[in-house]
Amino acid sequence: MNLVTALIAITALLAVTVAVGVWLRWSQSRPQRHIPHEVVEPQRLGADGLGEVATLLQFSTEMCARCPGVHRTLSSIADGRDGVRHLDVDLTHRPDIAKHFHILQTPTTLVLDRDGVVQTRFGGTPSRDVLELELNRLLAEDANV
Repeated sequence: MNLVTALIAITALLAVTVAVGVWLRWSQSRPQRHIPHEVVEPQRLGADGLGEVATLLQFSTEMCARCPGVHRTLSSIADGRDGVRHLDVDLTHRPDIAKHFHILQTPTTLVLDRDGVVQTRFGGTPSRDVLELELNRLLAEDANV
């Protein structure tokens, strides 16, 4: 193997690595709607109830660097909308919940309808605009029922 071949191989490997990283970052912040719908029981999470319209359920850990920013965003959205509640569940000492909800990264955010049914899932840091769109979609579906 000569130097030119080695440089081509390293360049190709670097390009593939960057492409996979960009794709993973892009796919993590997108909403996932094709998920098994289940009803979330707020008591299991240590909460007294869910939002009257929707609930933004955040899973975080003590060591998560992005979780405080997501917490501020979700709290702000919930405070600005009637009937929307934000719950933040720290998974640091609750591996049972992490396993049940298949949480592989924090933050992970679930958007629940009024009955606690999981409607949307976000892995990583969701954008405020996308969260607002998801809530609007949920409210529109609720109004049509």
